Amino acid sequence: MRKKHYIKLIVFDMAGTTVNENNVVYKTLQLAINKLGHDVTLHDVLLNGGGKEKLQAIRDIMRPAYNSSDSLEKDAQAAFSDFLILLKDAYENLTVTTYEGTVALFEYLRKNGVKTALNTGYNTKTALSLLEKLNWGEGQTFDALVTADDVDRSRPAPDMILLAMEKCGISNPKEVAKVGDSMVDIEEGKAAHCGLTFGVTTGAQTADQLNAARPDFIIDSLPELKSIIAIRG
Repeated sequence: MRKKHYIKLIVFDMAGTTVNENNVVYKTLQLAINKLGHDVTLHDVLLNGGGKEKLQAIRDIMRPAYNSSDSLEKDAQAAFSDFLILLKDAYENLTVTTYEGTVALFEYLRKNGVKTALNTGYNTKTALSLLEKLNWGEGQTFDALVTADDVDRSRPAPDMILLAMEKCGISNPKEVAKVGDSMVDIEEGKAAHCGLTFGVTTGAQTADQLNAARPDFIIDSLPELKSIIAIRG
């Protein structure tokens, strides 16, 4: 029988983990970068940009094509500005759904005393637009939201998880689990010294890619957490 682990807070990534937006953000990143004359694939974008704050994602995706950091930064800023405009247009008619069982899992966890937080490499405006489409509310569907705008250092630094812990009144990182669909999510969880890190295969990266970051568990859907996270009676 699988050993269960006592956890007080689970920090979930958004897109690709809890929110299914059909990779529109990464497809838009790809478009904005390629408008500058590059030829990056969606695979490149997901591998090198998955889970990251989006300006940093653009830098990391474009970096191999540049010898000068000044030229890279100039083009990355231009691509990021274009990306924000393109994304606004893409979101206007975007259908956003959640992965099956996510809301029921949140309800189960919160009913049994486990806090749920969302964190994301998106800025606050983008994150809220996604949540509005789902009719999710902080303090209602989940307990806390932390975005890249809320911290000085985004993933893989631990700052967003530490802020989520503060918001949820959790002081011991060993009582926290991090769940995400990218290697940088797992690296973030390890940087915060989380008790558990999970890679989920619903989003940006494959199980093999996620395994490179050495998570404690790889799962194919969020409801699998019920068999791993113990609920204190």
